[in-house]
Amino acid sequence: MSARDRLLDYFLSNVGEVVDSKALSTVAGISEWARRVRELRNEHGYQILTHNDRADLKPGEYILQSPVPSPAFERAISKELRALVLDRNGFTCQMCGAGAGEPHPTDPSRTTRLHIGHIVDKSMGGTDEYSNLRALCSVCNEGASNLTNERPGAIKLLSQIRRANIADQKVVLEFLVRKFSE
Repeated sequence: MSARDRLLDYFLSNVGEVVDSKALSTVAGISEWARRVRELRNEHGYQILTHNDRADLKPGEYILQSPVPSPAFERAISKELRALVLDRNGFTCQMCGAGAGEPHPTDPSRTTRLHIGHIVDKSMGGTDEYSNLRALCSVCNEGASNLTNERPGAIKLLSQIRRANIADQKVVLEFLVRKFSE
């Protein structure tokens, strides 16, 4: 029995009950258990909620709403299309600005890992077309909930940079020089 099947059995035997990450890790027996939970949620349609979905859940807590999965959407983004979207977006999260491989702004102990997200989610009629895709870090992608933040304009960005201390302004300058000298 696969780790995903063991996790599904555990969730189905605890429908409507809060389960924690420690129990799920033990049940799965693998380090990639969280990925299997996301597969159950995203690819198989099970309504597994986290603290990103419900305010009463703490980080590391999960709950399966119903034993009946929602219709799952086919995910058909090719490696080539993924590479094009990441390149177009400068290997940067389009919500928080975190760069791939860099420490994440909200949790410097985590390395930023990028995913491909939909601007208009598939559940709302969006497609897997290039124009409807964007790079998102794992933090923003998990918590996106079909929301899109407005990108700050040049005036807003400049006002933020002017407010920063000299050392941080130099870091921004070095980043821009590196980015545009390639």
